[in-house]
Amino acid sequence: MTITLSIALVVVSILMIILVLLHKGKGSGLSDLFGGGVSSSYGGSSVVEKNLDRITIVAGGLWFALIVALGLFLK
Repeated sequence: MTITLSIALVVVSILMIILVLLHKGKGSGLSDLFGGGVSSSYGGSSVVEKNLDRITIVAGGLWFALIVALGLFLK
């Protein structure tokens, strides 16, 4: 069970990194490099940004739950 949780944690962590980098940035950082073309192709649609925010929040909650579950199993 510990190995399964560890693998799931790694996958969700990578997903979180990708989702955070896709958010629209305020400067010319990494977020503009990865996510600038995505948001500009949709014309600054707020629907896309809201969905990205929701997916990021769900992934963050799942990441937190996996951390807690792994901590409980390792005790």
